[in-house]
Parts: sequence; structure tokens; C-alpha cells
Amino acid sequence: MPESTVRIGLVLPDVMGTYGDNGNALILKQRLRMRDIDAEVVQITLSDPVPESLDIYTLGGAEDSAQRLATRHLDRYPGLQRAAERGAPVLAICAAIQVLGHWYETSSGERVSGISLFDVTTAPQETRSIGEVISEPTLEGLTAPLTGFENHRGGTTLGPDANAFAKVTHGVGNGVGDGREGVVQGSVIGTYMHGPVLARNPELADYLLAKAIGSPLPPLELPEVTQLRRERLRH
Repeated sequence: MPESTVRIGLVLPDVMGTYGDNGNALILKQRLRMRDIDAEVVQITLSDPVPESLDIYTLGGAEDSAQRLATRHLDRYPGLQRAAERGAPVLAICAAIQVLGHWYETSSGERVSGISLFDVTTAPQETRSIGEVISEPTLEGLTAPLTGFENHRGGTTLGPDANAFAKVTHGVGNGVGDGREGVVQGSVIGTYMHGPVLARNPELADYLLAKAIGSPLPPLELPEVTQLRRERLRH
């Protein structure tokens, strides 16, 4: 177990905080504190350079204009890229996948370069993907079904250096008709699942935390979380 405080980077909550995704950082902090491990959430706004020294990072969803601001900031201050290079776990939600890819197209058809942490590209689809999504994880180390709420129009295509995070059993996923959901590349995980996703999927939360601190975590028995999952997995 770590001897010092685990630092959780909440990246650009002022522009990438749609759909309650900022809650993922709070869930990580709380699950550590319930195990008597000190943790703090470090908020990184457009006024701050992105530090490369944090233990784990989370990014949320956003609209087109906010995505542009986030992309420019992450390109100017590449601390997130450097952290990912050393293996720090990163969780990217919805539009953050697009920002972390090679490029994404806006709803008006403009192509915007991303920061290329993911070997993916994203273009608008004819119909919006919205509703409950359930998937089976393909990432080694996860076994429980994944549940979330998708709300996006982007269709994300994975390149050869990227792997799918999960296989869709209900819902749409990445939006390009291949049955895949999310992306994994190195220590970076991307998913279109809101919820926040870590509230709905405690196994994923503990997977990320174990990677951050470098050791497995004792289980937590939380009946209310079990009940939430039971309800959401009925679809």
C-alpha cells in the first residue's frame, strides 16, 4: 500500500465535465478512503498546466466548443501524455476519447487534430446513440459486465494500435457498427459510458486504483452498489 497520499487528477472539469463525469474522481477517492488510504482530487482547469506527476487521471465528456479548448490546452501542456508514457492510468469518457485520438470531426464537418494518445479517429454519424449500454469487458483483469449510459453522435474507429475496451451486448458502443465499446491503449482506457461509469462498475474503479498504487486492493462490500448494478443490468 502507498505510504503517501494518492493524487487523482480531475482534468479540465471546467470544460470536460458534462453528464456528471467529474464524479468518477470522487468515487476513486472514496474507494481509497474506505480502505484507509489517503487520497486527494487535484483539479486541473484551463488556468493550470497539466502535471505529469499525479497517480491517476480522469477526463469527462463535452460539447464541440469545449472539446476544442481542451485539445488546445492538453497540446500546450503535455503532462497527461507524459504521465501516460510512464504508465499512469487514465480514464477518458465520451468526448475525451475523441480529444485523445488522432482527430475528430465536429458536427459542422470541421476536422480537429487530437493529442494522439489513442490510435482512433471519430466522425459524426447520422443518428445519435443514446440510452443504456451493457458490454462484456475484453480488457484482461475485468470479469464483470459493464453498464453505463451512452449519449453521443460520434462514431469512433479503432486503428491497429488500439484495442476495444469491451464488446456490446445491449446498446451501440463506439457507433460504427462493429459491436465494440471504448478503447484501450497502454495505460489509457476510454469509454462512452456515463453514469458516472465508476459508480456503476466498481470492478473497473478498483482495477484503475490497483494500477495507480501498484498493488491489489481488499474488496469492499457495498450492498447499495450491488443493487444499482442489478437494476441497470436488467436491460
